[in-house]
Amino acid sequence: MDSGILKHIKTSVVACIIDEHERILLTKRSIPPFFGQWVMPGGKIDHGESIATALRREVREEVGLRVKTGTLVDIYEHLAVGERSDHYIILYYRALPLTLDITINHAELSEAQWFSAHELPHLDVPPGSRQVLAQLYPEQEWPHLQPPGEHADLELPGDSLLQQD
Repeated sequence: MDSGILKHIKTSVVACIIDEHERILLTKRSIPPFFGQWVMPGGKIDHGESIATALRREVREEVGLRVKTGTLVDIYEHLAVGERSDHYIILYYRALPLTLDITINHAELSEAQWFSAHELPHLDVPPGSRQVLAQLYPEQEWPHLQPPGEHADLELPGDSLLQQD
């Protein structure tokens, strides 16, 4: 490590909360990363925290819902991101809402809304989230579907290259 910066893998979890009508809950971010874009609730997994616990905590913190963790949808990996060459692994899980009364964390979000499948392709969604939505709703046509590039730092839930550890 020439730079003196401790390097480690940063792991995040994202909840694809799908209700009984097959709608998915998306949140509009009011802070970076994803400022002004629609994303699924999620964030960093704390050291010593299980994936399921982190997913439930992040959803509760962001939108106030209780959820049951479902199956893994996808794993997204970003290598050598930004000046620090960060390494990120993002786990996308299906989640079933156990409560439906949304309470928005206004420190991070401006909106939270349920969307039906036909509305999703037209939303301003980061490429990584768009890839996962395309897997969850393959019957939709997905314009601008592309894997993230080297500047994937804007893809990362709960973290930003502007923040230092």
